Amino acid sequence: MRVLPRLFGLMTTLSLAQAAQSFQPPPAGQTTIRTNVNLVQVDAIVTDAKDRQVTDLKAGDFEIPQDGKPQVITHFSYISIKPGGTRNAPAAVPKGTLVPPPPPPVALKPNQVRRTIALVVDDLGLSFASIAQLRSALKKFVDERMEPGDLVAILRTGAGLCALQQFTADKRMLYAAIDRVRDNAFGRVGVSSFAPFQAVGTYVDTPRADEERQTDFSVGTLGALRYVVDGLRELPGRKSLILFTENMRLFTREGTNDRVMGSVRRLADAANRALVVINTIDLRGLQTLSLTAADDAGGRRPDEVAQLPSQRSQEYWDSQEGLSFLAAETGGRFMHDSNDIYGGVRKVMEDSEGYYLIGYDPDASAFDAKSGKPLFHKVRVKVKTAGLQVRSRRALFGNSDTEAPRVPQGRDAQLARALASPFGSGAIPLRLTSLFNNEPKGGSFVTSLLHIDGRGLTFVDEPDDYHKAVFDVVVKTFGDNGQEENSSSTTYTMRLRAEMYTQALENGLVYTVNHPVKKAGAYQLRVALRDATSEKVGSASQFIEVPDVSKGRLLLSGIVLRADMLPESAAAPPANAAAPVPGEGAQTQEIDPKGNPAVRIFKPGKTMIYGYQVLNAQAGPGQPPQLEAQTRLFRDGQAIYSGPPQIVKVGDQRDPRHLMGGGRILLNPKIAADDYVLQVVVTDKLAKRVATQSIDFSVE
Repeated sequence: MRVLPRLFGLMTTLSLAQAAQSFQPPPAGQTTIRTNVNLVQVDAIVTDAKDRQVTDLKAGDFEIPQDGKPQVITHFSYISIKPGGTRNAPAAVPKGTLVPPPPPPVALKPNQVRRTIALVVDDLGLSFASIAQLRSALKKFVDERMEPGDLVAILRTGAGLCALQQFTADKRMLYAAIDRVRDNAFGRVGVSSFAPFQAVGTYVDTPRADEERQTDFSVGTLGALRYVVDGLRELPGRKSLILFTENMRLFTREGTNDRVMGSVRRLADAANRALVVINTIDLRGLQTLSLTAADDAGGRRPDEVAQLPSQRSQEYWDSQEGLSFLAAETGGRFMHDSNDIYGGVRKVMEDSEGYYLIGYDPDASAFDAKSGKPLFHKVRVKVKTAGLQVRSRRALFGNSDTEAPRVPQGRDAQLARALASPFGSGAIPLRLTSLFNNEPKGGSFVTSLLHIDGRGLTFVDEPDDYHKAVFDVVVKTFGDNGQEENSSSTTYTMRLRAEMYTQALENGLVYTVNHPVKKAGAYQLRVALRDATSEKVGSASQFIEVPDVSKGRLLLSGIVLRADMLPESAAAPPANAAAPVPGEGAQTQEIDPKGNPAVRIFKPGKTMIYGYQVLNAQAGPGQPPQLEAQTRLFRDGQAIYSGPPQIVKVGDQRDPRHLMGGGRILLNPKIAADDYVLQVVVTDKLAKRVATQSIDFSVE
C-alpha cells in the first residue's frame, strides 16, 4: 500500500475518464503583420578610465543618433538594482555541534525579482578541457554572487528540451544543473580548442566540409539562444544572458557566412526588444598559439612551418568575431584572453547592478513590414564627457513589434511547445506539487499532484444537464543526465452534471500520477495540458531531488499538507502568534475545498494537518528511535514562527527505516494573507543527524 495516499485522507479528486474518440482542431487564422510606431529603449552602461560605473549623468550628457540622425530623448532614468546591505559569512559552528538547518528556498514574487540571469553553456562549442574550469566558476557564482531577488537558470545549448529548466532562486536546482554540465562529443569543438596540425598527406576533412559543420552547429547554438531570449522577454527584473563558449565564426573563406550572420542579427534584435543584454565569455583564456607536441609539421618546408603559428593566430581571431559582435550589438561585454573565468562572470554581474535606460520615439518608417526583409538601423549612444566609455546596443532591427508570433498548429505541436518552454504558461492555470517518498519493497517514487483550474477548460453543454470537457495531459520526467526518464500522454473526457460541474468550476480538478524512480538524483517534472475545444494550453514544471535512501542518511519524505477537520480545541497552538488562541469547543471545522494537498490555500484561524515519513532513523538493541521534530514557518525567506521541539511518537511502528510523523498547526486568525513555507526539522538524537523538508502554502 502506498504511503502517501494514506496521508491524503480527506482529499477529494474528480475521476477522469479516458476519451475514446479523437479530436480534430479547427483551421487557424492567417498570421498578420502590422506596422506601428514604437518606443525604442536602449540600455546603456557608462564607465570611467578605471572601468568603474558612472551613475550620476543626466539626459543632456547623452546623444543618441539613429542612422546618423539625432533623436530626441523622451525617456531617461538611471536604474540602480544593487542590493542593500552586505553579505554575511556563515557563522562558525563548534566541532561536534549539529549544524542548524538552513531556511527553505524562497519562491520569488514578480515584484521581488531584481535580476533575471540566464547562464548559457554552449556545450556545442566547448572543448573537453574547458568544462571542469567552467563548472567550478559556475558553483562559485552561485555561492558568492547570487543575491536575494536573483532568478537564475543554467542552460545548455546541446541538451535540447531538458536543458531549459525553470528560472529559480533555489540553489539546489542550480547545483544540480551545474552537475549536468559535461562536454558534448557531437559539438563543433574537440578535446582541445585547436585541432593539431597534421602532416602533409594525412587525410582530413576538406575546408568546405569543416566550414559547413561549423556553420550548422553555430546556427544551432544561436537558435537555442533565441529560444531563451524569447522566453526572457516576459520575465521581470534586469535581464542578462551570459554565453560561455569558444568560437563563433561570421566569415568563411568565401566571405560573410550569411546563415550565421543572419542568425546573429536576428538574435541581437530579439535581445534588444526583450531588453536582454548578452555577454559572451571565451573560455579558452590566454593562448600561446604556438606549435605544440601534438602538431605534426611533417612534409612542410621550414618557411611553411614558420607560418603555422600565424595561421593559428588568424584562426583564433576569426573564431571570436561572432562573440564580439553579439556582445557589442546588445550592450554586453565580451570577456576574453583571461584564465580567470569567474573573474569574467564577476565583472559582468557588476554591470547588472545598475544601468541607464534611454528612450526615444522613432518615426513609422523605421518599421517596414512590407518588404519581408529584415532592415537594420544603426543606433549609437554617445557620452559628451571626455574620458567616459559607454556600452549599449548598436542596431535596431526594422520589423514591427506588432508582428504576430508564430503559433504552433495542432495538438502535438502545441503540447511540445508548452513542454519545451522553460517558463510556465498560464492560458490554463496549473499548479504542480511533486512529493518524494519511499517504500520498503517498491523503493523510491514521486507522486505528482496537478491542480487544474476548471475555469480554464471549455465545457460543452449536453442533454440532461451534463457538461463535457475534453483535454490532453502530457507528463514527462527528465533525469540529472538530461535524458527523458519516462513520459505519459492521455486524453481525458469529463462529463459532469449539476453540482459536480459547479464544483469543478469553483474548486478545480486534481490529476494524480505516480512516477517510480530507479535511481537517486535530481529530476525535473514537466506537465502540459491542452483543452481540445479552445486549444488553450497550460504548463507547469517542478524540480525535485530524490536522495539515495540506501546510504543510510536520515531523510524526510515530501510533506503532505491539507486542511484539518478535527475539533479546533484539539489543534496545535497557533502559528505566528504571541499567545495561544482559546479553543472553540468540540466543533468540527468546515473543510475548505482549497485546503487539499494539491492547492494548499488556507484561511486565517483554521488548522492545517501535515504528514511525512522519516527514513533511516537509528535504533539501538531493544531501544526505539529517539526523534524530535520542530516546525518553522517562513514568509519572504524570514522565519516568523518556530515551534518547540516535539518528540516523534513511534508507537507500534516496527521499521525504524520507515516511520510516519506529522502534526497540526492552528493558524492565527490575524495572520496576513500571503505565501508561506512550512519547514519540518527532524533530529535523530541517537545518530546526531538532522533532516529537513519544506512545502509552500498560501493564506487568503
